[in-house]
Amino acid sequence: MSRIINTDKAPAAIGPYVQGVDLGSMIITSGQLPIDPKTGEFPAGVAAQARQSLDNVKAIVEAAGLKVADIVKTTVFVKDLNDFATINAAYEAFFTEHNASFPARSCVEVARLPKDANVEIEVIAVRG
Repeated sequence: MSRIINTDKAPAAIGPYVQGVDLGSMIITSGQLPIDPKTGEFPAGVAAQARQSLDNVKAIVEAAGLKVADIVKTTVFVKDLNDFATINAAYEAFFTEHNASFPARSCVEVARLPKDANVEIEVIAVRG
C-alpha cells in the first residue's frame, strides 16, 4: 500500500500529481523544479537551480524518514546540455556535502521544462 508524501519544505505540486509516494521499501519523488518553497521563485543561474531542485527532493525524502544517502537513482532533465558541467558540479557538491555515495543517474536534455526551468530532478530512495 502506498502513502502520499507531502511537505511544505518542498514546493507544492503545480498539477494533478503528488510530491512523492512512499511504497514502504521505496520512495519515489515527482520531478522537482527549482522552485524555492518559501518564495515560489526560481533562484538565478543554472547551478543554483540544480541545487534548489536537489534540496526539494531532499525535503521530500526526509519527510518520508529517509536521508540523502538513501537515494539510489536520480533522473536529471536539463533544458540545455551545454549546462551539464555546471549542473554536474552542483550535483557532485550536494551528494558530497551529505556524505552520500553517488546514486545511479540518467541525464537527458529536453525541449522544455515547466515554467521554463533550466533543470528538473526526480529521485528514488530505498529503505534499509
